[in-house]
Amino acid sequence: MRHDYTTQGTCSRQIHFDLEDGKVKNVSFDGGCNGNLKAISKLVDGMPGDELVALLKGNTCGARPTSCADQLARAVETALAEER
Repeated sequence: MRHDYTTQGTCSRQIHFDLEDGKVKNVSFDGGCNGNLKAISKLVDGMPGDELVALLKGNTCGARPTSCADQLARAVETALAEER
């Protein structure tokens, strides 16, 4: 199922991804640090959602209390809860 998440507190504005059998696929970001976010998208492709959340949740960016990776973890956590 396709999910769209509006971020808070980051340079990226939205995150788009699919959840297939609990695995994260086809992650893309609108805005943010293009190269870094492309790399994150490649690294997490096919990863179980629960593992992604455990790995990335709480990651910060500079003095900000969140990051694009943290926002992705929150988005996936929300999507997993909705699908359960």
